[in-house]
Amino acid sequence: QVQLVESGGGLVQAGGSLRLSCAASGGTFSTYAMGWFRQAPGKEREFVAAISRSGSTTYYADSVKGRFTISRDNAKNTVYLQMNSLKPEDTAVYYCAARTGPIVTIKNRYDYWGQGTQVTVSS
Repeated sequence: QVQLVESGGGLVQAGGSLRLSCAASGGTFSTYAMGWFRQAPGKEREFVAAISRSGSTTYYADSVKGRFTISRDNAKNTVYLQMNSLKPEDTAVYYCAARTGPIVTIKNRYDYWGQGTQVTVSS
């Protein structure tokens, strides 16, 4: 059983940056593909980015491509989401997720979820 704890959210002005972290415990981190998802009020939870177990492969939603970067440090059991050029439409609760097996973008394929961290981008 993997426990995931996100941190790094907050309030930022449009055009600013934030770095989210997700610390994992209770499992062998390097065996999990990791993903970031977000959910805005009244909307479905949507895919943001994913990274393979080794970190060699990454996927991004079109809406964040070129602005967000996902990375991982298997020695620290942590996955990161660097968010640059933030826009008001990026405002949401951001969740990290883990799954055993290959990298995927579909939220129902993820086995473990964190509690989320709020990101608010003001205009």
